[in-house]
Amino acid sequence: MNTRKHVHEIALPADPQRVFSLLVTPSAIRQWWSAARAVVLAQENGVWAAAWGANEDQPEYITACRIQTYDPPHRIVLTDYHFFAKDGPLPFTANFVTEFTVEPATGGCVLRVTQDGFPLEPSADAFYAGCEVGWRNTFEGIQRYLTE
Repeated sequence: MNTRKHVHEIALPADPQRVFSLLVTPSAIRQWWSAARAVVLAQENGVWAAAWGANEDQPEYITACRIQTYDPPHRIVLTDYHFFAKDGPLPFTANFVTEFTVEPATGGCVLRVTQDGFPLEPSADAFYAGCEVGWRNTFEGIQRYLTE
């Protein structure tokens, strides 16, 4: 199946270990991603999950996936996504893969996220566009988290 992907990257004023850590530490994820809850079992075949909404027992939205690759402080690959939204399921079928890489750079590091598996069909267009905006907002949140 043909899919589309997007890639976002940002130079950050922190060492790779610190940036990698904020990707797998639930308290950090809640801050930079504005998640109400986060659970991470930081290991290969572990779990990475986040939820949003004021009611813990009835969240508005949940994202959960498996950690396929766990290579601190350089790389995490997330697969086997499960989504829940109060307003219903995704209007398409997808096999998402999200890869985070953290590379040393002068003055800190570069964080790159590549998200693949978006179907080419029009029913996925709005979700794809939302994810592009979401990653830009996420990177802004990470940058704020590191500088506060």
